[in-house]
Amino acid sequence: MLQIFKSYAFSKLRNKKGQGMVEYALIIGLVAIVVIAVLVLLGPAISAKFQEIIDAL
Repeated sequence: MLQIFKSYAFSKLRNKKGQGMVEYALIIGLVAIVVIAVLVLLGPAISAKFQEIIDAL
């Protein structure tokens, strides 16, 4: 399976049209990783703030 993905990715990199698509996919993947990391780090603080709001109501 990995070999199939590898050959597909390399064929897209050789193709100029596919190159842009691969670059966008890498950017989207990087943004997703950053968003997940921020949510993991700030999740407890956000949850505590929402709990404060709920308690105040």
